[in-house]
Amino acid sequence: MQIIRRSSLVPVPWKNGGGITHEMIRVPATGDPFRWRVSIAQIDASGPFSNFTGYSRKMVLLRGAGLRLRFAAGREKHLHDIGDMTEFDGAAATECELLDGPCTDLNLMVSRSTPGVRAWVERLLEPRSLRPSFQGAILAFAICGIVSVELEGCEAARLHAWDLAAMSPDERGSIGPAGLDAGAAPLVFFAAVDDNSAQESSGS
Repeated sequence: MQIIRRSSLVPVPWKNGGGITHEMIRVPATGDPFRWRVSIAQIDASGPFSNFTGYSRKMVLLRGAGLRLRFAAGREKHLHDIGDMTEFDGAAATECELLDGPCTDLNLMVSRSTPGVRAWVERLLEPRSLRPSFQGAILAFAICGIVSVELEGCEAARLHAWDLAAMSPDERGSIGPAGLDAGAAPLVFFAAVDDNSAQESSGS
């Protein structure tokens, strides 16, 4: 398991200069093109998103009063609440309108050559097994609350808000809330990337 802490992130400009991105992990660890990557984007002003032709994007609202995405085909998507998620083609011309001030979002970008990807947001009310219901590499990102990750043969780890855990396909264990208060159940973004690539990222 690899854990990327929010405190370790380094800001870099967007491809189009319209915002700031904090890259958490990519596979392969260096160079382009990548197969998939996870990043946190800070959106300070309304405007266009960068073009990522060849990638699908999964986007989750982490902070702010919400935003509206307008796509070239006329489709719109609103993200109002923390944890709201949408998916779209990275090649689509996308205009972002902030509804009431700056926002921060999580992005998972996956190459269209990657065979299988699932992504969802879940409120963890109790521990759940990481295997065998998941296939491939598993990503767990704490949107809010504290998450406990327990893997066989490893010391238990805790994820605080905006920390990420990346687990390889052969790791077994469970993930759940760190406390017993159901009112503080953590909100978690999960992704299962079935391309057998987590091992490449474990040393980055």
